[in-house]
Amino acid sequence: TAAGFAFDVDEVDVDERRAPGEAPAAYVERLARAKAHAAAAQREPDTAVIGADTVVVVDDEVLGKPRDQADATRMLRLLSGRAHDVLTGVAVIGQAGIVSRVERTTVWFAPLSDRDIAWYIASGEPMDKAGAYAIQALASRFIPRIEGSYTNVVGLPVTTVVELLEKAGLRGAA
Repeated sequence: TAAGFAFDVDEVDVDERRAPGEAPAAYVERLARAKAHAAAAQREPDTAVIGADTVVVVDDEVLGKPRDQADATRMLRLLSGRAHDVLTGVAVIGQAGIVSRVERTTVWFAPLSDRDIAWYIASGEPMDKAGAYAIQALASRFIPRIEGSYTNVVGLPVTTVVELLEKAGLRGAA
């Protein structure tokens, strides 16, 4: 919306399990494409559709949304004092078919004390976020640096979406 797009959000039922040995980038791109196809099946033909999926990756481990507070604590300890990658697969179905890409942003976390982690988890914010944090909210105090797209970490890499809309034959789709 802030980038000037009008859109509807469709919930889709897609198996989000990662295949054995599947690389994180291949995983999010596959899910983005599957979500786009599932959403397109619910829409009128010739409707532009965007599918996306985001994960946090550290040490080749894919961090999704935490199962519970203990899992959130584990994730935040893993991220503490180091860099990790946020990967978002984006797929667009348009007049020219389906196009997709993976956007990568590197995020650095400051070292977190047990007190920092307990405070943040008590806020409830990490519980529905990939990697157990939201860069645009309370966790911003823990993040001294990023390299890449900020909107990718917030939720959807807007510049990538615009580029893919154009590649899918949807120029001026705003």
